[in-house]
Amino acid sequence: MSASILVVEDDANIQELIVEFLRAENYNVDYASDGLEGIQLFKKNNYDLIILDIMMPNLDGYSVCKMIRQTSKVPVIFLTALNQENDEVKGFDLECDDYITKPFSFNLLIKRVEAVLRRSGNSISENSDCVIFEKLKLDLNTYTADVDGKHVELTLKEFNILKSLIEKYPQVITRESLLDSIWGYDYYGDTRIVDAHIKNIRKKIELPYIKTVKGIGYTLEKDID
Repeated sequence: MSASILVVEDDANIQELIVEFLRAENYNVDYASDGLEGIQLFKKNNYDLIILDIMMPNLDGYSVCKMIRQTSKVPVIFLTALNQENDEVKGFDLECDDYITKPFSFNLLIKRVEAVLRRSGNSISENSDCVIFEKLKLDLNTYTADVDGKHVELTLKEFNILKSLIEKYPQVITRESLLDSIWGYDYYGDTRIVDAHIKNIRKKIELPYIKTVKGIGYTLEKDID
């Protein structure tokens, strides 16, 4: 499964070339021509990476990044003509993952994209047989789980909860959404059943990947140790 990338760039020529180069590398690409349109697409869809210009109409890239970081840890690459040190520092203060100044090499951009996606800790194998998050690997053919190469016994629902969290990373998944997707729309039970399964998963994998977002649900975060 190819990564999904959102390109937010107001220069039509540069935007077209970026999209063309990324699609040639088999990425799924959406694009927006200003910050407001970019935020609207971000709220509607799940992306693995966002490439973001800074100087744009309606909403500048700094503001877009700040809004994204209120709800998501999705990797962000600033791609901008602003090349002063204080501009770059501001970008990293807003928790961007890379900062590329114009003019730039498209081949280098592709390599930077690959590097950021690798560092994000979220990847899907080329044959889509596995989903991987740091030391955690789920085999989609055998429904088995490994932690750092060691087999972990999971129930089918536990497996599917982890699969959903990895595939949606870094977004937060609500308890209701997990109930709908894993237990089914006909399940009218208490959402606390999700909490019970999460507790069991944490105990089994023995890694601090699953983060509770109070009042909402769950997400994954990388182990910083």
